[in-house]
Amino acid sequence: MTNNKKLLITGASGFTGQHACRYFQEKGFDITAVSHTANQLEMNWIKCNLTKQEQVKQLITNTKPDYVLHLAGQNNVSHSWKNPVQSIETNLLATLYLLEAIREVVPLCRIVVAGSTLQFDPLSMNTLKHPYGVSKTLQSLLAQSWVPLYNMEIVIANPTNLIGPGPSHGVCSIIADKLAETESTNTNNLPSLTINLQAQRDFLDVRDAITAYHLLLEKGAAGDTYNVTTGKNRSLLEITKVFQSMTTSNFQIGSTTADQTDIQPVATPDRLHELGWKPAIPLRTSLADTLDYYRKRFSSSFDNMDNLRRDTDES
Repeated sequence: MTNNKKLLITGASGFTGQHACRYFQEKGFDITAVSHTANQLEMNWIKCNLTKQEQVKQLITNTKPDYVLHLAGQNNVSHSWKNPVQSIETNLLATLYLLEAIREVVPLCRIVVAGSTLQFDPLSMNTLKHPYGVSKTLQSLLAQSWVPLYNMEIVIANPTNLIGPGPSHGVCSIIADKLAETESTNTNNLPSLTINLQAQRDFLDVRDAITAYHLLLEKGAAGDTYNVTTGKNRSLLEITKVFQSMTTSNFQIGSTTADQTDIQPVATPDRLHELGWKPAIPLRTSLADTLDYYRKRFSSSFDNMDNLRRDTDES
């Protein structure tokens, strides 16, 4: 199946990017996967540092996409505290260079920019929580501004905490990784993690987010913002109990008393619902698939170790 539409995906080697590349390839798009690191996916891949304006201009000139899904960025809150300059440079300048190159080369291109529900309200500074929020707020304001200024087709998607199989630094992946390690090494005597079990987050399967991005590329209103969320918070205690129900291991997680009121505001996905989108993957399925991903990683690691031992013995 092919629709002959050229789609450029930035951040293609990342957690969401890898899922996006597979999904849109299956939908028949002509994919160009863009990343600053090597991409293991079997498709047209281009290495590009989006913070280098000349490279970005050359990228758009060479590919002339009909659609762009801009997923690239610095998406780690902890890293933003350590290096706010790099976070803002990556999330703001990369977006600016990308939009400017599109404006000059393919101004009719439709673009979805992935923002974040962790943005803050510039009119209410008490909503500011971290430098990451600054970087994503500036990114979204820039993208929205280019719509009335230059009549561009840009849609903002604000995803929540995305979960599912694949390499992620999110808390659900961290828990799944530790659980898989506990199962494979039979170390059940001590808690593997200590986290705030009372913290609450809105968790959405990354594969549901991709279907939302697809819908926004086709039908999203230029200049508008759409929350890509479930609209419901879950506590980390609930997440932990679901994982514990999936194992015979005595897997335990210690609870910290710090920041017991760590509850992220809920963003409703009403505007996406109006376009016909709803999440399709239940939380338990998302967590099971995540755990299965890390179990397979540990299984593969042990298989490689066994092969190495056999090779050593034979030599």
